[in-house]
Amino acid sequence: MSNPRSALSDRTTIESPARSASPKSLRSAARWWGLAALTLSFLVVGLDSNILITALPTLSTKLAASTSQLQWITTAYNLVWAGLLLPMGTLGDKFGRRRTLLAGLVLFGVASAGASLVDTAGGLIAMRALMGAGAAVIMPMGMAILPVLFPADADRRRAVTVTTVGAVVALPTGPLLAGWMLEHFSWGWIFLINAPVVVLTLIGVRLFVPESRNPANPRLDWPGAVLSGAGIVAMTYAIIQEPIDGWNGPVLGSLLAGVVLVAAFLYRQRRTASPLIDLKLFSNRLFTWGTIAFAVISFAMAGVLFLLTPFLQIVQGSDAQGTGLRLLPMIGAMLAGAGLGETFGAKIGVKYVIPASMTIGACGLLVLAQVHVGSGYGIVALGLALFGVGLGLGLPLAADTVLSTLSEHQAGMGNALSRTLQSIGVVLGTAVLGSVLNDEYRSRLGDIRVGLPNDAAAAVEENVAGAHAVADTLPARLGTALMHAADHAYTHGMTQAVFTCLGVLIVGAILTLLFLPRRSAAPAEAGLPGHD
Repeated sequence: MSNPRSALSDRTTIESPARSASPKSLRSAARWWGLAALTLSFLVVGLDSNILITALPTLSTKLAASTSQLQWITTAYNLVWAGLLLPMGTLGDKFGRRRTLLAGLVLFGVASAGASLVDTAGGLIAMRALMGAGAAVIMPMGMAILPVLFPADADRRRAVTVTTVGAVVALPTGPLLAGWMLEHFSWGWIFLINAPVVVLTLIGVRLFVPESRNPANPRLDWPGAVLSGAGIVAMTYAIIQEPIDGWNGPVLGSLLAGVVLVAAFLYRQRRTASPLIDLKLFSNRLFTWGTIAFAVISFAMAGVLFLLTPFLQIVQGSDAQGTGLRLLPMIGAMLAGAGLGETFGAKIGVKYVIPASMTIGACGLLVLAQVHVGSGYGIVALGLALFGVGLGLGLPLAADTVLSTLSEHQAGMGNALSRTLQSIGVVLGTAVLGSVLNDEYRSRLGDIRVGLPNDAAAAVEENVAGAHAVADTLPARLGTALMHAADHAYTHGMTQAVFTCLGVLIVGAILTLLFLPRRSAAPAEAGLPGHD
């Protein structure tokens, strides 16, 4: 039998996933099974990013969780994910990407099972943090393995489309799945469902994904890892908290501390012999603007889901399952857009297709900006469909654009860097648009709060859900007036936030059209400027 060890480049060590696998079989059927396993891992991570949107009211009741604890159940996942992405990428390059991915999957699966069994809010927060740590390993390692399975450009682009669509479609699917499960099962199942998926993924990765690593065995920059993790967590925390607390002392202090720590990290990366990230990657305009496009489109997607879910569930009165079902036009359109993006990206080029995707997404937002309290679902569905087509066109192409610039030995680190900036874009999407929404909502409430007890007035000001809860305690005429005012105030705030998001997409489209190169530099040229 032929030696199962082969190499796709002279800079990356590739090992067969099983003793019986030959290089020929790895290049044929086995790699598609490996792709299926990687897609499953992306799917489960994507689901858990947004699955709590429709589950928080249930968790509040079942776990007696306060508003602050509910916030941390969501925030713990995102904070740990963002803070660990960079060192996890380098760990995979050093110790083996498949081995690191398997460890991340085990951690994610165990934490998911633990989350389904806890009976306190504090316990769930801890399990969500561990799930975030597992996700921080899974996403960059999965993307870094794709060029090993699919070295040819056309095959790699198709594989990136499949995995990216799996991750992206899972984001709006999370609320739909959670809504259905909460209707039929106990709340713990929204986490326990991850366990069998993780087991299948572990089997698939172990059997069909080859091991790969950087043979140079780079030293992990532990001081840099601490600086980057602490800095990104501090900045992300400030971004998340600002819409809630404003720029008070702790929030502003966290932001400033994060900026200082990240600046110290970047200073160290320019001088250490074994940097955690290669800053020369940013001299390649394809990597830089591909990453920016990835972050901008992710900003828009996360922000719009954040805005629209309360509108559908509270203002328009859908239940948890119904809210998820109303996101289906976006999911279907994303799948269609992804299929078109692969074709157009190859024929026309990412320089034009990615800006076009942002423009189509902006058109969808322009439709959503016409929605008012009494609007039927038709205009919402149309706006979501257009927006989804834009997302489906742009996200997979942006991810592949970044991947195409990375030499194999930099795959883990480069993908972790790109995913870190994307995760910041996601956090900014909810934070920036949330701030616009909250400011406009409070300014439009008018005098409706006058005469309410302090606690009730504060609940009305906090969000539209609080206003509805207070309205239920008032006499019918006053309660109806309060709900009417709050619904109109929320819809006005949502419209202004949607226009803000639309502006971000248009600016992103213009800048990407101007600065994204027409063609890729070869991976070996990853440290050089991109070519026009």
